[in-house]
Amino acid sequence: MTTARDLLIVAMDMAPSRPVERGDLSLALAGAELIDLLEAQAITLDGERIVPAYRPTIADRLLDEAASSLVRETPYESVGDWLWRRGRDLSATYVAALEAEGQLARPGRRGMPFRSGRTVLVDSPARRQAADRWTAEEPVLTSLATAVGVRGKETGDTPGADDDAVTTVLATVHEALMELEAVRQRRAIEDAAFDNIWRGE
Repeated sequence: MTTARDLLIVAMDMAPSRPVERGDLSLALAGAELIDLLEAQAITLDGERIVPAYRPTIADRLLDEAASSLVRETPYESVGDWLWRRGRDLSATYVAALEAEGQLARPGRRGMPFRSGRTVLVDSPARRQAADRWTAEEPVLTSLATAVGVRGKETGDTPGADDDAVTTVLATVHEALMELEAVRQRRAIEDAAFDNIWRGE
């Protein structure tokens, strides 16, 4: 299993008090992929630029897809640009992959953390592994999950404190999430103003 898959499972399983925004989750999943690629030594960071290294054999299909989509020509891609490009609809891609693998079911129940409420996790080794990482308060997973609104116990640890590249990725994920929230707020204000015009207010 990968950090991205574990993040999706935690986001679905922990039933946060508010639904996880798909856009937020997609950005965090793209960040999780980068962290896994760093761990696999498939990439390094030069400042904020993603520098592809050797092309390892990656068993996970989606992470292998991520490795294949790296920009391999200078000046290379920034972490922020990667998050926005790779993150487009990435949560839906991961949900579809889990469903195809039989890790999600469609019982027609209500109250799921995603707005559609159409899928639920089945009991599986993958689900138990993600739960174990969450219970163990694994710093990277905790940081990413908390960033998208999954409420967990703050560990006080700095994820990747001994790894500047991981810290850079996590910081950039947080910046992208703040940027996305600012866009949502701006659109909400613009929509409200437009509605007021139509009502003559």
